[in-house]
Amino acid sequence: MEIIKLSTDWAKAEVFSAKMVGLLTLVVFLTALGFWQLGKTPMAKSFVWPLFVAGLLLVAVSAGLYLANKPRIAQFETACKNDAAAFIQSEIARTAKSKHDLALVFKVLPSIIIVAALLIMFSQTPLWRAIGVTTILLMTLLMLIDSNTDARNTVYHQKLLTAKQ
Repeated sequence: MEIIKLSTDWAKAEVFSAKMVGLLTLVVFLTALGFWQLGKTPMAKSFVWPLFVAGLLLVAVSAGLYLANKPRIAQFETACKNDAAAFIQSEIARTAKSKHDLALVFKVLPSIIIVAALLIMFSQTPLWRAIGVTTILLMTLLMLIDSNTDARNTVYHQKLLTAKQ
C-alpha cells in the first residue's frame, strides 16, 4: 500500500512543520520577554505587546497545523483500506483546494507586508513602528511556513494524480 505510506509521510511532515512553528513561537515569546526585561528605550519597550500578540497568533497556527494533521495519520490507513479509489479522489480534491488557498495566501501576505512597511515609514510613534516591524516578521514567518506547505502539497498532489492512473 504505497498510497498509505505517501499520505502518512505527508501528514507526518505537516506535524513536524507544526512543531517547528512551535519552536519559532517560543523564540518570539522569549524575544518579547527579553524586550520586557532588558528594554531601556521607548522603542525597545514598545515591542513587548506586538511580539506577544504575534506569539499568540503563531500558537494558533502551530495548533491548527498539528490538530488538523495528527489525526489524519491514523485516518488515512482506515480510509484507504475501506475504499482506495475514493480516498485518492478525496485527497486530490483536498490538495487542489489547498493549492488554491495557498495561492491566495501568497497574494495577501505580501500586501500586508507592504502596508506594515508604510506604517513604519509614516508613523512617528514607537508602538506603531514596533507593530509594523512585528507584522513584517510575522508575515515573513507565515510565508516561510506556507512555502514549505505549498511545496509538500504540490508534490503530494502530483503523486496522488499519478497513483489515480
